Amino acid sequence: MQVVKTMLQQSAFGAPGADSNPIVVEGLSKTYQVTDREGGFGAAVRSFVKRKFRDVKAVQNVSFRIGQGEIVGFLGPNGAGKTTTLKMLAGLLHPTSGSAKVLGFTPWERNSGYLRSMTLVMGQRNRLSWDIPAADSFLLNQAIYRISDADYKRVFDELNELLDLAPIIRKPVRNLSLGERMKCELAASLLHRPAVLFLDEPTIGLDISAQVRIRAFLKEYNRRSGATILLTSHYMADVTALCERIIIIHHGQTKYDGKLVDLSRRIAPFKLIGVTLGDCADCDLSRYGTVVPGEGSEDAGKHSVQVKADEVAAITARMLAELPVVDLTIEDPPIEDVIERAFHE
Repeated sequence: MQVVKTMLQQSAFGAPGADSNPIVVEGLSKTYQVTDREGGFGAAVRSFVKRKFRDVKAVQNVSFRIGQGEIVGFLGPNGAGKTTTLKMLAGLLHPTSGSAKVLGFTPWERNSGYLRSMTLVMGQRNRLSWDIPAADSFLLNQAIYRISDADYKRVFDELNELLDLAPIIRKPVRNLSLGERMKCELAASLLHRPAVLFLDEPTIGLDISAQVRIRAFLKEYNRRSGATILLTSHYMADVTALCERIIIIHHGQTKYDGKLVDLSRRIAPFKLIGVTLGDCADCDLSRYGTVVPGEGSEDAGKHSVQVKADEVAAITARMLAELPVVDLTIEDPPIEDVIERAFHE
């Protein structure tokens, strides 16, 4: 079966029993049974005779639906269950209980139609052959997915336009920088035009400029293709640049599922008033709210005051009337702080 450029629509809407939401997860759980023993030679010998096991609940009763073309951030601290969930949705792991449908397929059945319709990119894993140029790995993927020469050229030209691949794909992968390798990894995973992308830390370890380029690529690829993307990242800049909606998971359980902008209102319903003062050595800003210490900021006359969101207008007016204000700004709390609060809510 040749992979044509319209495969995105065919995969999303032509799969058997396809839901209007490409990704539907209901009560998904995964429990691992791991050995448990003390350290030392004696404990090692005893474990040959009788092993102790304990259950580790990696994912517990997770449910969500993701619509066509959405980019959703899947967030949580290390060990929260994010990668385990992605592996189940990609068909690499069987769940202990629950169900999932992606493009109408059950992922762990590993139907060939499903495998041609999705991709999993893990920033900490290398899918390219280390000792050969990326171009050769691309050709291998063309053969695996049975992509015609005409469709391969069309898709590659589009990816080359977005990622500027031509200068780097003839180098052995081992000679590429991390940012260059990540661009090639993304290109290799998209040659078959998947309708669903599972991205696990796609910008991990990259410098700031490389992160920006990868984000811009993903945003533009989503706009052009309409692909549905589920993204995990510890870089909040990835989330704020790409995702309007986020799902927060902690200890394997869903803590929040909704719009990113609504999370601040729910978890941290306050604003930060940044104020620069003139000559005012004895001004007491604590009368207006909670003074947030800033690194070296007070030496320059700059201060930050945390106030309730519904009191911002009144307190700002008081500050302007009572203080020698040189400059004043009103900001939402840093998204990192909001997410951290959500983890422990």
